[in-house]
Amino acid sequence: MKLRPTLTLRGVEIHKGILDAPEQAAMRDALSDVVRAAPLFRPEMRRGQKMSVRMTSAGRLGWVSDRRGYRYEPRHPAGMDWPPIPDCVLAVWRAVTGSERAPDSCLVNYYDADARMGLHQDRDEADFSWPVVSISLGDDALFRIGSVEKGGKTESIWLSSGDVAVLGGPARLVHHGIDRIRAGSSSLLARGGRINVTLRVAG
Repeated sequence: MKLRPTLTLRGVEIHKGILDAPEQAAMRDALSDVVRAAPLFRPEMRRGQKMSVRMTSAGRLGWVSDRRGYRYEPRHPAGMDWPPIPDCVLAVWRAVTGSERAPDSCLVNYYDADARMGLHQDRDEADFSWPVVSISLGDDALFRIGSVEKGGKTESIWLSSGDVAVLGGPARLVHHGIDRIRAGSSSLLARGGRINVTLRVAG
């Protein structure tokens, strides 16, 4: 792993190309083990719509969403415990945060070519002093960043496989989302698409 020069967009740190090709492949394989232990599911929003992104989690807590709302739970919706966070994923957290405090939640989101994620804040955590670290694997994604307040100007950047974004400090609660996936831009995943790994101190 090699830390690259950091770009800052609306307070969000973007580390381009932290993971080289072998490291990306190793993380992909480790996350495949996570998915086998805790299969991907499609969360439901409060109003009943299904998200276009499929997801699962690793760590002590996993993020879930249904008609009861958004929250962290200690078990997969199917009832099993979440598997441990892979060591290679934790190594990225330590590299970009410099913290020995490990995250207790690792969201694994899978975007196919048609998946999107609307502008939102990550605010279901107990302590906003800890950053959110986001790792991109697979196809490029157009990442849009707004401000802490809802509405107003946004800026966008393409995230590629091996890039890492850090939302911390004043940018911890900025609105952000994924507008589209550039299908076929990476050969990392056999079926295409993008994996986004999001590390958080949830509780």
